[in-house]
Amino acid sequence: MIFQKKITEWYHKNKRDLPWRNTTDPYKVWISEIILQQTKVSQGLPYYNRFIMEFPTITDLANAKEDHVLKIWQGLGYYSRARNLHFTARLIRDKYHSIFPSDYKSIKELKGVGDYTSAAISSFCFKLPYAVLDGNVFRLLSRYFAIDTPIDSSDGKKTFKKISQELICHKNPDIYNQAIMEFGAIQCIPKNPSCSVCVLNSSCKSYGTELVELLPIKSKSLKVSNKYFNYIIFNLGDNTFIHKRNMGIWKSLYQFPLIEGEFSFHEIQNLNVWKELVKQATVRLKFSSLPIKHKLSHQLINAVFHHVEVKDVISEKYLKIRWSKLDDYPLPRLIDKYLESLKK
Repeated sequence: MIFQKKITEWYHKNKRDLPWRNTTDPYKVWISEIILQQTKVSQGLPYYNRFIMEFPTITDLANAKEDHVLKIWQGLGYYSRARNLHFTARLIRDKYHSIFPSDYKSIKELKGVGDYTSAAISSFCFKLPYAVLDGNVFRLLSRYFAIDTPIDSSDGKKTFKKISQELICHKNPDIYNQAIMEFGAIQCIPKNPSCSVCVLNSSCKSYGTELVELLPIKSKSLKVSNKYFNYIIFNLGDNTFIHKRNMGIWKSLYQFPLIEGEFSFHEIQNLNVWKELVKQATVRLKFSSLPIKHKLSHQLINAVFHHVEVKDVISEKYLKIRWSKLDDYPLPRLIDKYLESLKK
């Protein structure tokens, strides 16, 4: 098939040299694919290297403490990925004796592994003919075949899955899958692709038309909500107070006491949640930071950090630690960046 041939030839000439492409170890490929979900290669590469250095085998990852795993992951976001990696490593250790499963069905049943990741691992490591469908492939196929069915609709998912599976190279599914993803990532890019030098332009149905900029189509627009966070940074001598989140996107990460809502510090002091927080402690506001905006895919967080001197222990729900030990705990990137700014 001409499409397969051109894509593969282009890949051999233009592919980036990435460490997970130089191995068929399913553990390392799995780690790379989970890291690259929602993350650009340039950002994910140093995290991949650090992760493999810290946890060179499935057993090393399985035996690690969750706090340590999250600390190594800190800054990448979407922390459920790290929690799922840790959970799945322990499952592979206990159920499969630390040997990564080699059949598509078992791989897909692993926590945190969906259609795309199971197809990637199956094809890259075991040469099984399962086609990958990520954002780059959706974009390439929608333009090449001029498909205006929304990629996030049930009909769209069925259409693209059928086409991608028909195109898969059964002889070398690993090379083909790498090639089609790489082509979408660096040739058929979202904005202003270089169509005039594209090896597929003679057969691309969108070439020379406005469809190049319009495709792919998405039916659902993501609604971004505003949230207001007031972090209370207590200073008790050389100590401060933190606690571990038990829900939300930053579940299992540590943070300073948090009061949500659009309040001034004066208004906060009149809230029942404040009174429960400080108990009978004597407090004094040192200063409040300027509002900081932290954008997530579905939220815009407006955060203010209130630095407060306290003379007594606050609510027992919080962990008292020495400031010098704070770096030992995994923190949301928002808090970590703010603390870094104080050092400048």
